[in-house]
Amino acid sequence: MNKTRLAIIWLAIAGSVLGGCGNENSTPPAATSPAITAPAASSSPKDTVPPAQGKPSTTPATDPNSQAAGTGASSGNQAGSNASTNSGSTGKGSGSEPAPTPVTAPPKGAAIQVVAKPESIAALVNKQNALPASYEPQDLVYPNVAFTFSEKLDKRKMRKEAATALEALFEGAKKDGISLAGVSAYRSYATQKTLYNNYVKQDGEEKARTYSAMPGHSEHETGLSIDVSGSNGKCAAQNCFAATKESAWLDAHASEYGFIIRYPKGKEAITGYQYEPWHLRYLGTQLSKEITEKGVTLEEYFNAVPVNK
Repeated sequence: MNKTRLAIIWLAIAGSVLGGCGNENSTPPAATSPAITAPAASSSPKDTVPPAQGKPSTTPATDPNSQAAGTGASSGNQAGSNASTNSGSTGKGSGSEPAPTPVTAPPKGAAIQVVAKPESIAALVNKQNALPASYEPQDLVYPNVAFTFSEKLDKRKMRKEAATALEALFEGAKKDGISLAGVSAYRSYATQKTLYNNYVKQDGEEKARTYSAMPGHSEHETGLSIDVSGSNGKCAAQNCFAATKESAWLDAHASEYGFIIRYPKGKEAITGYQYEPWHLRYLGTQLSKEITEKGVTLEEYFNAVPVNK
């Protein structure tokens, strides 16, 4: 009986010992399971949230288009929303946003207006109003008047109506004992560009702009303007021409033939050019007489002042 009890006790002790080893071995799996699953659970937010937050913060620093859009975003919430969307898509080459949208700054020559009717006799051409680069008068002819050179060059040409008026002006001057000669009339865009660039190289741009027009902005390109001098060519297109009898005659009679002194003395701040008593502009007798009688410039007449120098 005692042996039986001892056997039962021994079996109980052995079972307890074996059960304890089983629990020890099962504990690591129980402990490692959370360790494996926890990183997996925490990695999901890292893959979804940070990239969404990170793109707007890093893209503007490297994408100029996004910077331009960001500048526009300050004007309103809707603009800001579009800017964020655009900055996130530009790195992938998405076409969901129009490419020109970020480019909102006006071009450098935004203040320049292109003359709508360059063929008009009354067209205003100056530093603010330019002829189309491709414009070329279709009725250019050689006026039958004397020039300071003998070659048959393009700079002899004028538009037909202006050429006819110039012939009458020269004839009228001759009757009054004044002999005139043409110095330079029509110039193409290309010719004006060459002249202007040469003057800039010679005197610098700031000074050149006081007496020479940028291409597209010269009245000579209209075929309605001409520089004149005395028949001897003395003081041709020079300041000393103002003191000549030829200059005095033009000042008193040019409007009778449809011309004005385009850049008069004392109006430099309005025309943007120095006084040029030799530069005539054809406008027709009615308009030229009105302007001369009022003592105004073409800019003032058309209420188009000031003209930037």
